[in-house]
Amino acid sequence: MVIQHPQSILYLDGVSVSFDGFKAINNLSLILEPGEMRAIIGPNGAGKTTMMDIITGKTRPDTGEVFFDGEHDLTRLDETDIANLGIGRKFQKPTVFETHTVEDNIALSLKGRRGIFAALFDQRSRSETERIEEILATVRLEQRRNDKAAALSHGQKQWLEIGMLLAQNPKLLLIDEPVAGMTDAETAQTGDLLRQIARSHSVVVVEHDMHFVRELGVKVTCLHEGSVLSEGRFDHVSADPRVVEVYLGR
Repeated sequence: MVIQHPQSILYLDGVSVSFDGFKAINNLSLILEPGEMRAIIGPNGAGKTTMMDIITGKTRPDTGEVFFDGEHDLTRLDETDIANLGIGRKFQKPTVFETHTVEDNIALSLKGRRGIFAALFDQRSRSETERIEEILATVRLEQRRNDKAAALSHGQKQWLEIGMLLAQNPKLLLIDEPVAGMTDAETAQTGDLLRQIARSHSVVVVEHDMHFVRELGVKVTCLHEGSVLSEGRFDHVSADPRVVEVYLGR
């Protein structure tokens, strides 16, 4: 196989897709480097969700190239194959096992575990136990490990779901509006959490909270009508007259 962009973890070039004549993605090109965290912003209908659907195999592009980790052509793979390659996605609304404990939620998500009974009742190996401990510490839920997930706050459920993603050991995390509905304190802690995760993973964050995006301190891509409108540091993108006109000025 020809390596399309050997230095990239994610490579999109000339990607387009239409639904009933509406071009949701229009000649979109984007490159994410290994270990990079990128913020994606843009108005509703800009193509943010469709872009993530394409990356995860939920939607097939009409044209264009989508490569992961330098060599894997995502347009030829289904959602399960793509997830197994190491792409994890967190949707805006947290989906956790509310009747199970926080610790069991992580155990159920561990890569390689097969079936709920194995995860809950089999004796865990030392490496599995250590991995669960590590994830609980990362997502700041060590003190809530024995609580039912239903008892967590909205923000803590978001952290738990991020922990469940980490348990799958992905190379790339796609995270949709992680701070929507959070308190200011939870928002600040989420920023710290994502920066910590980005030390060892590549992360794409779709977010509408511009203060949060600024605080992340990462490269920003603004989408509009399915393509890149502006890209660069937050101050550059937020000062772009086109971004102000179609998004920030509204």
